Amino acid sequence: MSVKQRRNVEELEPPSSELLYGLEDNPPWYLCVLLGTQHFFTMVSTTIPIPFVLASLVCLEPSDPARSYLVSTIIFVSGLITFLQSTIGVRLPIVQGGNFAYLIPTVALLSANFASCESQRAANLTAAQQQEEWQARMRAIQGNIAVSSVFQIILGFTGVIGVMLKWITPLTIIPTVSLVGLSLFDLAADRSSQHWSVSMSTTVLMVLLSQYMKDVSLSLPTGYRRGYGFIYSEVQVFKMFSIIVALLTSWLVCWVLTVTDTFPPGCPSRTDRSTLISNTPWFRIPYPGQWGMPTVTVAGVLGMMVAGLASIIESVGDYYATARICGTPAPPVHAINRGVGIEGVGVTVAGLWGSGSGTNSYSENLAAITVTRVGSRRVIQMSAMVMLVAGSVCKFGALCASIPEPIVASLYWIMFSLITSVGLSTLQFVDLNSSRNLFVLGFTLFFSLSVSKYVKANPESLKTGLPLLDQTLLVLLQTTIFLGCVLGCFLDNTIPGTKEERGLVSWRAQQGDSKSCPGYDLPYGMDAIRRRKWLRYLPFSPTFRGFHSAKYNVTVNTTTSTPVPVTTTTSTPVPVTTTTSTPVAETTTSAAII
Repeated sequence: MSVKQRRNVEELEPPSSELLYGLEDNPPWYLCVLLGTQHFFTMVSTTIPIPFVLASLVCLEPSDPARSYLVSTIIFVSGLITFLQSTIGVRLPIVQGGNFAYLIPTVALLSANFASCESQRAANLTAAQQQEEWQARMRAIQGNIAVSSVFQIILGFTGVIGVMLKWITPLTIIPTVSLVGLSLFDLAADRSSQHWSVSMSTTVLMVLLSQYMKDVSLSLPTGYRRGYGFIYSEVQVFKMFSIIVALLTSWLVCWVLTVTDTFPPGCPSRTDRSTLISNTPWFRIPYPGQWGMPTVTVAGVLGMMVAGLASIIESVGDYYATARICGTPAPPVHAINRGVGIEGVGVTVAGLWGSGSGTNSYSENLAAITVTRVGSRRVIQMSAMVMLVAGSVCKFGALCASIPEPIVASLYWIMFSLITSVGLSTLQFVDLNSSRNLFVLGFTLFFSLSVSKYVKANPESLKTGLPLLDQTLLVLLQTTIFLGCVLGCFLDNTIPGTKEERGLVSWRAQQGDSKSCPGYDLPYGMDAIRRRKWLRYLPFSPTFRGFHSAKYNVTVNTTTSTPVPVTTTTSTPVPVTTTTSTPVAETTTSAAII
């Protein structure tokens, strides 16, 4: 989440005293189910485009039940990871879901190692051969995602992420995140071109509901009291469900136009083109290796690692924003480390299960917390249960996968443009009057897009004589976020410039103060963890306060427990008292910051 988005959330966020349920509170079970289902639908509306893109990239036919399997898998995996993150990870009410950043290296990987879908269809393959072709693509995607997650796990559980963030500056983040959206405009245009009128009308409806009507409230029944009847409340439906309402409305219109034969046979927007729902079983539980044994390449792993780094940056920002909304102190260092590490574990799970995408936190669900004024962790855990159930009901996945592609293409316009603006919003920290900053930003964006476009059009130009190196360079140089991250980081950290000019002062100040809070402790075993002093050296342990905290704690304990320094210097007790209290205060502060 961008800083601008987080500030917008802060303007809407209720003070902690106005929260109906805080982080540690447990609402009634029925309220948990209702609010958890709301979070589920909010997540699904953002996640649906990912399996649609993957289905087209791996050359799946419209009526193939595997389309519904992809949708069900990513929902199921999101439920697993959401439960892990909210229970033993950062322990904030954060929903985890599919990550668009992984689509960039996926496109580069497939274009470098597999034939196009057009040439595959022209080959007149049998059904068994077609299945092997798309599963081979999925195995390549999931294997590289799973192996790349080791990088994210190490960054989190070793605490290295804190060191790396010192080098990851705003001018590194801006091109890395923005290029995720900018690189996918070809995909959005291609899918929308199947039926421009449907795609554009759905896009207009989404903009109308989400931007112009977001503050419109509808009086809806929210309860029932015996003797009084239904209880009505003002609900801002469009603020939370604008995408779902727009999709369902366009889908209904397309169904009417299909029934009345207004859409001619073969039209991509017809709702009767696919027998997907009838061909899909009711229940199917996703499992690891469901597409076969994953395959791995060096180039694919490196590309996915860059996507993981981009997701880490976004997720850490979401941690701070969620804590503010829930009226909880900013997450301490051990919670950040554990959150990043568990997110890496989630990417491993997503890779092994074959969802086709990594995962990260969803800032869209923060709006639901703001509106409902319920920041309970239990609600998100219930939402995770809903995801697991929905991911096991294949008919639900088939229903989502049967939405006409021109309708889903409208989501691409909204999502990809928001991703681009999320990256650009970080510009508020950078001095845009500096010619140095303008050069770093402009050159990084333009050079990354240009090189990627050239290499994609001329793959034969890379001939080093080493096949492995050729393949690695071919994938990496087509991955714009890799080029943007490396080039932006190198230029910003080597070209001379002040910290204020580069935006480092305000960027690091926005993280706030990280104080210890019981809400970030693990749910079980805290007494045993506190008794074992060696655990304070583990960056993901709740007793960890920084790599120098143990040293500082010894100094403080020695000073406070031993009265010798006070009694020795009896002639000047006041300076001794001042000297004793000052180091303790400074030590405590520095230990909390590190």
